[in-house]
Amino acid sequence: MLTRVIAFSLKNRVLVLLAALLVSGYGVYELARTPVDVFPDLNRPTVTVLTEAPGLAPEEVEALVTRPLEYQLNGATGVRRVRSASGIGLSVVWVEFEWGTDIYQDRQVVAEKLQLARDRMPQGADPVMAPISSIMGEVMILGVRSNADLKTPEERQAKAMELRTVAEFTLRNRLMAVEGVSQVTVMGGTLKQYQVVTSPARLAAENVTLQQLTDAAEKANVLAGGGVMVRSPRESLIRISGQSLTLEEIAETPVVWRDPRPVRIKDVADVRFGGPVPRGDGSVRVRAGEPGASAPGVIEGGPAVILTVQKQPNANTLRLTPRIDRVLDDLERDLPPDVKVERRVFRQSDFIQAAVDNVVEAIRDGTIWVFVVLFLFLWNLRTSVITLTAIPISILVTALV
Repeated sequence: MLTRVIAFSLKNRVLVLLAALLVSGYGVYELARTPVDVFPDLNRPTVTVLTEAPGLAPEEVEALVTRPLEYQLNGATGVRRVRSASGIGLSVVWVEFEWGTDIYQDRQVVAEKLQLARDRMPQGADPVMAPISSIMGEVMILGVRSNADLKTPEERQAKAMELRTVAEFTLRNRLMAVEGVSQVTVMGGTLKQYQVVTSPARLAAENVTLQQLTDAAEKANVLAGGGVMVRSPRESLIRISGQSLTLEEIAETPVVWRDPRPVRIKDVADVRFGGPVPRGDGSVRVRAGEPGASAPGVIEGGPAVILTVQKQPNANTLRLTPRIDRVLDDLERDLPPDVKVERRVFRQSDFIQAAVDNVVEAIRDGTIWVFVVLFLFLWNLRTSVITLTAIPISILVTALV
């Protein structure tokens, strides 16, 4: 059989050469389109359900939120396993489906079950599905820190709030618009809040209840439509804007009216900027000699805001990372001068590129040694070159398979 193949190839050299060129060209085309990744998807198709239950302890979250969700999701079409975790005011449920199922159909199954489970949830608890992402889809971790020399706790608190605001509302929103990005999670810093802080003594002094103060604070930031006023031949849109955008405007909001003056928010409470109760923090390395290091030559962790960028399933990491870098280049031009974005905290593309370089190096060295061995044993340059042509062709054929 082998003799016939060799004889046919020698008699039809042009045909064999054209076939080899055709297969090689198609192999190059497929090889260029093949996604390169060293982090395969290790988990089954999974849908994550997040439920916030403010004010509830982990035991209450488990009993009132997590278990009702598990009861509804267990036994759903295609569900293989349901796992969960309950924390302070938060429930996370992972619903795993059979291998090979369509993730969008899986999410539809979960969405139908969530409609039934919402009636059993406590007030204020609304289960939602997290974006589609993979367990190995963490393509980049960014650190946002300040180079400013912050000496007082007040300065550090204000800067932590500024960094979180920049990360949450500037960087995150822009990165979410990049094609291939599934989710951007922000951790650390201080989330800016308008806080109205009071005490029972101050409320009792003005004979105001906590509910009245709460209603007044909510109504201090209201937008409403006023309809249309017709003045022939024109129509004018009526806007009712009750937004309070500064601390002073919120403080001047009336709580109750008593002759001859109203009782305002500032009479019964302090209005200030602040943050929620911290549940974690972020830190990145401060290089030697930069502001924030405790001493010259010392490299230590500095306060920062961490952004975790996750990709969509089947997204090409090596193509997605340059797109993210271009967006960060544009954003850095508009950031405050002392704010720096650290891009080298973690980059999945570096691991992939290192693996690809190792494969290229192994093929190169192997090809050289094969040529050397063939030439030494055959002592014929032409025969060695002809034999070596099988290596690239075999690689391209493998790409087709």
